[in-house]
Amino acid sequence: MELPGLAFAVWMFICLYAPVEGYPSGKVREACTSMIPCHGSSPQLSPEHTITVNGTEFKPGDNIEVHLFGPDFEGFFIQARDAEHLDSPAVGSFVLVDRRLSQLLTCGHTKNSAVSHTSKAKKKYIKVYWIAPGDAPKRVQFLATVVKKYKTFWVKIPGPTVSQPNALSPTTPLHATSEAVSASHPISYLSKPFNASGCGSMKFCIRNPSNCDPESTSCFFLSFQREKSSVFIEMSGPSEGYLAFALSHDQWMGGDDAYLCVNENHHVHVSTAYLKGRSPPVLDSENALEDVSWRLVDGVLQCSFRRSIRLPTYKGRFNLDASYYIFLADGEASEGGRIYKHRRQPLITNGMYNITGLPQDIGGSRSPRLIKAHGALMFVAWITTVSIGVIVARFFKPVWSHSFLFGKEMWFQVHRMLMLTTVVLTSISFVLPFIYRGGWSTQAGFHPYLGCTVMALTIFQPLMAGFRPSRHAPRRQLFNWFHWSTGTTARILAVVTMFLGMDLPALDLPDPWDTYTMIGFVAWHVGTDLLLEIHSYCLIRKVEVIEDDRVQILQSLTSAEAEGRLFKQIVLIIYVCGNAVFLIAFLSAVNQI
Repeated sequence: MELPGLAFAVWMFICLYAPVEGYPSGKVREACTSMIPCHGSSPQLSPEHTITVNGTEFKPGDNIEVHLFGPDFEGFFIQARDAEHLDSPAVGSFVLVDRRLSQLLTCGHTKNSAVSHTSKAKKKYIKVYWIAPGDAPKRVQFLATVVKKYKTFWVKIPGPTVSQPNALSPTTPLHATSEAVSASHPISYLSKPFNASGCGSMKFCIRNPSNCDPESTSCFFLSFQREKSSVFIEMSGPSEGYLAFALSHDQWMGGDDAYLCVNENHHVHVSTAYLKGRSPPVLDSENALEDVSWRLVDGVLQCSFRRSIRLPTYKGRFNLDASYYIFLADGEASEGGRIYKHRRQPLITNGMYNITGLPQDIGGSRSPRLIKAHGALMFVAWITTVSIGVIVARFFKPVWSHSFLFGKEMWFQVHRMLMLTTVVLTSISFVLPFIYRGGWSTQAGFHPYLGCTVMALTIFQPLMAGFRPSRHAPRRQLFNWFHWSTGTTARILAVVTMFLGMDLPALDLPDPWDTYTMIGFVAWHVGTDLLLEIHSYCLIRKVEVIEDDRVQILQSLTSAEAEGRLFKQIVLIIYVCGNAVFLIAFLSAVNQI
């Protein structure tokens, strides 16, 4: 048996005997290399389905219509590969036409390099667009795997081959190919990604994340390079809809000079606009931009253009030799080029900058400082001070009952100090979003409502504690129950509120890191609480002596708890250190956004 045949036989053996299932949801990344569905049967030999394209030649940045059709089928998997090496990784990226029938997948290191089905619903026809990358091979062939039924499928159905007319020579300029859209504003295709060379020395650059490589598929990049009386601008980032930047006199949207690169039917339209409040941008009827170029490859949108430093004849265009806050945003766009509100907070520079002045290489923040402070203070209050204060009150009364601090039992003073710190931190944090928004936010879902509830409980708890009855008063048990239930309710609601707040646009922490961190903290606290509860129970059982069918308590509960002093203190130290780790991780993430 030849080696390829042997490999296929081994693969079939694994599929037949391993406990695997099909992929009705279309998330078939495991099949990126082989394109073979693990359905426990052999593929069919004579395909019934056809792949077609709308052209035979392409240039970097071009988009090609790809069609897959034939008798009813349930699943499919489409890739483009080097026609000379069909076992090589997928090349280029795809753009969807109908998201109900198809979805994008990432195979290897290339984002959106494959297309698959979204469900088992029967379908006859699929249409997508393939975007040629800048480093595409000379000849590219389309391949498809089609599943008619679970055990009836075809693998790597060969499709058409498209090729480049000529390879780019080393002397070919960056804007290699042009098409005249209008006599005054020719449009060019970019042949390669932007780079950060010259940032901080020859051009003013903004990068997010800070110091990221604009040649990667996860870097948002904006640069300004002064050239006599004009400025050459480059903008790129992972977006299939639009990228935009704006110059502003403050850190609020409204009254700003904006520039948009919008994906319109797989061609990028570059235009200027004026931002009026939080309304959609008003596009200018006249375009003041020159030397416009663009590229749409591997899910990354690039555009570049030139603008004069001063444009006295264009209303709404700011002079570029002054200082401004700079916004950088991305979002979705419809097939017709209509843009939608950005799903996350735009990047905003921390200060005002003159882009024609001294070149700099800076970052920015997608979260305003007041919102960062709000999240940080709430995390310190409800993850650190409250949690430690509750454990001290619940388990350290007998341990520290004979130690005094400022005339009171130590456990009580520590508990009171931590809880009052929580009240102060929560109160300060509570007002920060209102200062930032200038009022109530209608776009934050349940987060502000739950936050107000937590704030009310936080104020009510110490007020109620100030009127607690004496230790042996008849109403003391009732007070203890209300005190515990109010505090527990506030803690639960605070954690839920933080879960909801972490994914809001104004504080969009890295996902799923933020969720895992909060789940980890909850598990850490509950685990510590259970450990101390079990220890207390075992300690009590240890001092019980069974004699003549009755239980004689040799020691009081207080004395029994005191025996576990060393264990509890070690647990408390470990718990505080663990909380510090969660706190440092959260604050580091907040500082990076």
